[in-house]
Order: sequence, then structure tokens, then C-alpha cells
Amino acid sequence: MYLPEHFKPEETADLTALIEQYPLAMLIVTGNDGELEVNHIPLEYEQEDTSYGLLKGHIAQANPLAGLLSEARSVYAVFQADQAYISPNWYEGKQLHHRVVPTWNYRVVHVKGKIRKVDDEKYLRGILARLTRTHEAAQVVPWKMGDAPNDFIEAQLGKIAAIEIEIESMIGKFKVSQNRSEADAQNIAQGLIDSCPDMAASVLKFQPAKDEAHKKTPD
Repeated sequence: MYLPEHFKPEETADLTALIEQYPLAMLIVTGNDGELEVNHIPLEYEQEDTSYGLLKGHIAQANPLAGLLSEARSVYAVFQADQAYISPNWYEGKQLHHRVVPTWNYRVVHVKGKIRKVDDEKYLRGILARLTRTHEAAQVVPWKMGDAPNDFIEAQLGKIAAIEIEIESMIGKFKVSQNRSEADAQNIAQGLIDSCPDMAASVLKFQPAKDEAHKKTPD
């Protein structure tokens, strides 16, 4: 991934926060035939004291990925957060010299690791319980697994498998106008406030310190 230094997040906590807020990952695994197997799976992040941590989720037993995981294999996971088109109209230079062009802002985290299938119903139930508890929290009456009949849940559990990814490396790219002036950043945030408030907030949050030299590195 092309990663100019000013778009590289300095804090690991910013990477894990993105994963927790935007948990739908694009998982990329190379199959036995050399073809790529690509899936979109929500994953939970679990911190480990001695490593980058773990990602946990589940897949359908009918998913071709399940058949590849008789042993651990390499996986690439991509998490994408807010993203938005940036108009040259929001740059001060547009009014002065017109030597400006559009770009695209985005925040992503790339994770490399080893993925394996976990054949343990208790482990699977724990993943499902935490997943629903987290994402049902905003509901007036949150749904829980116990709301469904036991025989129905048992049947559904037989159709899915737990997966676990041991993270070996984690890198992020937060391209949120850090190479623009403070005035440009303010204008960009204002321009995005209605159409993409998350990106507007990111532009303001991740701006370099005021005394840092203004960067002119291309996107």
C-alpha cells in the first residue's frame, strides 16, 4: 500500500479503534488452486498482551473458505472506515491561482495474520453472543440468542463455524487532508459536514500540529 509518512497513523490505538467501529472486514485468502477467496465478514478485535491481538468471527460451513481452513493459512483483512470525495472548490488556492485538483479521502486498516477454523461450540457461542450484544446495544429492546427457540439455535449453529485470526502485522492509512493547510482543512470539514460528517470529524481530528511545516507532498 502506498503510504506517505503524513498519512500513517502514529498510534496503534487509532487502528484498533477503527476496527472496532467498522468491523466488517474484507478477508482475502489464497485457495489451493491459486485463486483468491474473498469474503466480507464482521470481526471482533481482542487485545493480547504479547502480540497485536486476535480477530474473531464466524462463517457458513457451506462457504468455500471453510474448506480451506483444515490448517492455519495466511490471510489479509482490510477494514474501511469513512471515505469521501474532496472538491478543489474547498481549497484556498482555487480562488487565487486555480492550481488545484480533486482527491479522495479515506481511512483504512490492513491486517496480515494466520486464519484458522475453531471447532468448538462454546467458543462459537461466545463470539455470537458478543457480536449481538455489541450491535444490538442501540435497540430499544436488544435481541439476544435466548429469544430464539433452543432447537432453532442448535440447527443454526450446525451451519456455521468459528474463525480466529492471529494478527502478525497491522498498518493503517488515514488520508484525511493532513497535507493541506489549516485553512483548507477547515474548509474541507465544513464542505463535508452534511454529506459525510464522519470524514469531516476525521479531517479535524487528525490534522498535524499547527507548528508543523505545511506539507505539499502529492496524494
